[in-house]
Amino acid sequence: MPISVGMKGRADTVVVPENTAAAVGSGLVPVFATPAMVALMENAAVNAVQAQLEEGQGTVGTLLNITHDAATPVGMQVWAEAEVTAVEGRKLSFAVTAFDEGGPIGKGTHERFVIQTDRFLAKTQAKQKNS
Repeated sequence: MPISVGMKGRADTVVVPENTAAAVGSGLVPVFATPAMVALMENAAVNAVQAQLEEGQGTVGTLLNITHDAATPVGMQVWAEAEVTAVEGRKLSFAVTAFDEGGPIGKGTHERFVIQTDRFLAKTQAKQKNS
Protein backbone atom coordinates (compact mmCIF):
# COMPACT_ATOMS: atom_id res chain seq x y z
CA MET A 1 0.00 0.00 0.00
CA PRO A 2 1.51 3.36 -0.96
CA ILE A 3 1.61 6.37 1.34
CA SER A 4 -1.67 8.25 1.06
CA VAL A 5 -3.52 11.26 2.42
CA GLY A 6 -5.23 10.46 5.71
CA MET A 7 -2.59 8.11 7.14
CA LYS A 8 -2.04 8.84 10.83
CA GLY A 9 0.70 8.33 13.38
CA ARG A 10 1.20 9.00 17.05
CA ALA A 11 4.12 9.32 19.47
CA ASP A 12 3.93 9.48 23.28
CA THR A 13 6.22 10.48 26.11
CA VAL A 14 6.18 11.83 29.64
CA VAL A 15 7.67 15.17 30.66
CA VAL A 16 10.81 14.42 32.67
CA PRO A 17 13.60 16.76 33.78
CA GLU A 18 15.69 15.75 30.72
CA ASN A 19 13.13 17.04 28.17
CA THR A 20 12.37 20.38 29.82
CA ALA A 21 13.31 23.77 28.44
CA ALA A 22 15.77 24.24 31.30
CA ALA A 23 17.57 20.98 30.46
CA VAL A 24 17.80 21.38 26.68
CA GLY A 25 18.72 25.06 26.72
CA SER A 26 15.58 26.45 25.07
CA GLY A 27 14.54 28.35 28.19
CA LEU A 28 15.04 28.50 31.90
CA VAL A 29 11.87 26.91 33.20
CA PRO A 30 11.21 23.24 34.00
CA VAL A 31 8.39 22.68 31.46
CA PHE A 32 8.18 20.55 28.30
CA ALA A 33 10.67 22.04 25.85
CA THR A 34 9.61 23.24 22.42
CA PRO A 35 12.45 21.21 20.79
CA ALA A 36 11.13 18.11 22.58
CA MET A 37 7.62 18.84 21.27
CA VAL A 38 9.04 19.24 17.75
CA ALA A 39 10.82 15.88 18.03
CA LEU A 40 7.60 14.26 19.24
CA MET A 41 5.71 15.72 16.26
CA GLU A 42 8.37 14.47 13.85
CA ASN A 43 8.24 11.04 15.46
CA ALA A 44 4.46 10.92 15.01
CA ALA A 45 4.93 11.76 11.31
CA VAL A 46 7.53 9.00 10.93
CA ASN A 47 5.14 6.59 12.62
CA ALA A 48 2.38 7.54 10.18
CA VAL A 49 4.30 6.35 7.11
CA GLN A 50 7.24 4.13 8.08
CA ALA A 51 5.38 0.83 7.66
CA GLN A 52 4.53 1.75 4.05
CA LEU A 53 8.12 2.46 2.98
CA GLU A 54 10.14 -0.03 0.98
CA GLU A 55 13.19 -1.81 2.39
CA GLY A 56 16.07 0.67 2.64
CA GLN A 57 13.87 3.75 2.64
CA GLY A 58 13.33 6.30 5.35
CA THR A 59 12.13 9.87 5.68
CA VAL A 60 13.86 13.08 6.72
CA GLY A 61 12.23 16.21 8.04
CA THR A 62 12.74 19.35 5.97
CA LEU A 63 10.20 21.91 7.20
CA LEU A 64 8.25 22.70 10.35
CA ASN A 65 5.82 25.54 10.96
CA ILE A 66 4.45 25.11 14.46
CA THR A 67 3.21 26.95 17.50
CA HIS A 68 3.78 25.90 21.11
CA ASP A 69 0.65 27.22 22.79
CA ALA A 70 0.64 25.82 26.34
CA ALA A 71 3.22 24.75 28.90
CA THR A 72 3.31 21.23 30.36
CA PRO A 73 4.87 20.46 33.76
CA VAL A 74 7.14 17.59 34.68
CA GLY A 75 5.23 14.36 35.25
CA MET A 76 2.46 14.85 32.67
CA GLN A 77 1.85 12.57 29.69
CA VAL A 78 2.31 14.27 26.29
CA TRP A 79 1.66 12.96 22.80
CA ALA A 80 1.69 14.11 19.21
CA GLU A 81 -0.51 13.09 16.32
CA ALA A 82 0.36 13.49 12.64
CA GLU A 83 -1.83 13.08 9.58
CA VAL A 84 -0.64 12.98 5.98
CA THR A 85 -2.28 15.91 4.15
CA ALA A 86 -0.48 15.70 0.79
CA VAL A 87 1.82 13.37 -1.15
CA GLU A 88 3.76 15.01 -3.99
CA GLY A 89 6.30 12.52 -5.30
CA ARG A 90 8.82 12.06 -2.51
CA LYS A 91 7.51 15.07 -0.52
CA LEU A 92 5.07 14.27 2.29
CA SER A 93 3.06 16.96 4.10
CA PHE A 94 1.52 16.51 7.53
CA ALA A 95 -0.78 18.29 9.96
CA VAL A 96 0.72 17.87 13.43
CA THR A 97 -0.80 18.47 16.85
CA ALA A 98 0.65 17.94 20.32
CA PHE A 99 -1.40 17.35 23.47
CA ASP A 100 -1.02 16.92 27.18
CA GLU A 101 -3.60 15.60 29.61
CA GLY A 102 -5.22 19.05 29.65
CA GLY A 103 -5.70 19.36 25.88
CA PRO A 104 -3.81 20.69 22.84
CA ILE A 105 -0.42 22.30 23.50
CA GLY A 106 0.86 22.88 19.97
CA LYS A 107 0.03 22.52 16.31
CA GLY A 108 1.25 23.18 12.81
CA THR A 109 2.51 21.64 9.60
CA HIS A 110 5.49 19.45 8.80
CA GLU A 111 7.15 18.22 5.61
CA ARG A 112 9.30 15.15 5.13
CA PHE A 113 10.99 13.61 2.10
CA VAL A 114 11.29 9.92 1.35
CA ILE A 115 14.97 8.95 0.96
CA GLN A 116 17.05 5.92 0.07
CA THR A 117 18.88 5.64 3.38
CA ASP A 118 22.20 4.29 2.06
CA ARG A 119 22.41 6.89 -0.73
CA PHE A 120 21.47 9.69 1.67
CA LEU A 121 24.13 8.63 4.19
CA ALA A 122 26.80 8.27 1.49
CA LYS A 123 26.08 11.79 0.26
CA THR A 124 26.19 13.10 3.83
CA GLN A 125 29.49 11.34 4.60
CA ALA A 126 31.03 12.78 1.40
CA LYS A 127 30.76 16.22 3.00
CA GLN A 128 33.55 15.27 5.44
CA LYS A 129 35.88 14.35 2.60
CA ASN A 130 35.24 17.67 0.87
CA SER A 131 35.88 19.86 3.89
